[in-house]
Amino acid sequence: MIRKLLQQVGEYAILMRKTFGKPDSWRLFFRQYSKELEKQGIDSLGITVIISVFIGAVITIQMVLNTENPLLPTYATGLATRDTLLLEFSSSILCLILAGKVGSNIASEIGTMRITEQIDALDIMGVNSANYLILPKIIAFVSIIPILVIFSMFFGIVGGYAVAYFTDVISVPDYVYGIQYSFVPFYITYSIIKSLVFAFVISSVSSYYGYFAYGGALEVGKASTNAVVRSSVLILLLNVVLTKLLLS
Repeated sequence: MIRKLLQQVGEYAILMRKTFGKPDSWRLFFRQYSKELEKQGIDSLGITVIISVFIGAVITIQMVLNTENPLLPTYATGLATRDTLLLEFSSSILCLILAGKVGSNIASEIGTMRITEQIDALDIMGVNSANYLILPKIIAFVSIIPILVIFSMFFGIVGGYAVAYFTDVISVPDYVYGIQYSFVPFYITYSIIKSLVFAFVISSVSSYYGYFAYGGALEVGKASTNAVVRSSVLILLLNVVLTKLLLS
């Protein structure tokens, strides 16, 4: 098992070295880049907004129900909701969700090209297939993820505000005061830094499993599954490391 792990790490490192080179054609690169921005970013915006609104609402309700203590100020609910969204959900949990959507899409797309010998055709023509196929996906996802994170933060807080506005769980002034109280701007920077690292992990690991998906259609499915699982595990591990480095 250790031997296989070391082999995969070596193949991944070699693939990334081939990927991060000067594109043969900048015009083709930017064309692919714009397509990937739409596919990975704009197409992920809807699910990001929907999930964030409902998670923000649920966190607010749960905070109220679990902090019913006369010793705690009423604005603590808004504060806890804000910090939960900024520190964890809008970066770590959102990227775990996107690993399933974006990661599986990347792995299946490249894996299909591998088993249909399109990648072999590019290599025969002298094209750096890794650079041509993978680099636009990585750059696009890394560049669009901060926008998705900001949208997630905003709509998560909006979801909590909706609970305060449409129900009597918490008053609007208490919620608004809570999300403003003792705000630390670095929390936003911290979440964006984490999301950039996670976006690179998702796109590069998924590309690796798709690129080496030799066989048939069954192997493409396995590659997609492995890409999502490995990406999720790495995100969880790196979340611990980055939290220790950035917040300690």
